[in-house]
Amino acid sequence: MQIYRKWQGLGAADKGASVAMGNFDGVHRGHRAVIDLARTDAPLGVITFEPHPRELFAPDAPPFRLMNPEARANRLAKIGVERLYQLPFDAALAGLSAENFVQDVLAAGLGISHLVVGADFRFGRARMGDVDLLRAMAPHHGFSVTVAGLIAQDGHEISSTAIRAALSEGDTRRAAAMLGHWHRIEGEVIHGEKRGRELGYPTANMSVAGLHLPRLGVYAVKVDVLTGPQAGSYMGAASLGVRPMFGENLPNLETHLMDFKGDLYGQHLSIAFVQYLRPELRFDGLPALIAQMDADCEQARAILVAL
Repeated sequence: MQIYRKWQGLGAADKGASVAMGNFDGVHRGHRAVIDLARTDAPLGVITFEPHPRELFAPDAPPFRLMNPEARANRLAKIGVERLYQLPFDAALAGLSAENFVQDVLAAGLGISHLVVGADFRFGRARMGDVDLLRAMAPHHGFSVTVAGLIAQDGHEISSTAIRAALSEGDTRRAAAMLGHWHRIEGEVIHGEKRGRELGYPTANMSVAGLHLPRLGVYAVKVDVLTGPQAGSYMGAASLGVRPMFGENLPNLETHLMDFKGDLYGQHLSIAFVQYLRPELRFDGLPALIAQMDADCEQARAILVAL
């Protein structure tokens, strides 16, 4: 998949895509339905924005994103998107009128052939643009428009908000049913305190900054090592939380890969949250902690083998 981080100065070979447009946080089943409507004979593209517009307009709001840009790009590539137009959302882009966004960005800049949006999609300065405006302007700028209906499950609309609520309860399977895939946190392995290694359970540490966090605690996880000589899939147990045993309070993700030996620093991992096992606990000494980690890994392995 080719990723474009601009809309100006593209060559003719980079234009002409049939695109779906939106934030696509989580790339859930509703998003998939929108993207599937953009599958034509033209290259399949997605237009999204980075950072998320909410981060520009409400910078002090609590973290809400289900995916960082890396995870979203990886998921879009897996479903066959050929071109990701990840437009820089800044004051200049936010200040464009809806009409200028259509003319300058969609038509002149990206040269799209077809556009798919959700029924409630809004765009342009003060969110003045809507699907009616797109339908009215598209014929004059050489592209067509399809409006996707909302997707429901068990009578309830599938939405990023509903998925966040399920994850906050630790209900990974309900979230997965709406997502169409396991919820994942992806990113680079960073250096931690290396306590897990001392306890016999080395862990890969990853930042969760800017993300909506699932319920804090221990999970059975599937781990995909995306880069490096040991790339592949592994079973694991992960702790998402603030490490109360050691008095720390900045959330992070620590994942123990079962049956793995090697150095993962600097490599990129994708951690799939399969099942919540237990909350974070404070133990009376390291032996009790190690005994619980033994039990966690045994339980996680049984769950993952049965998938």
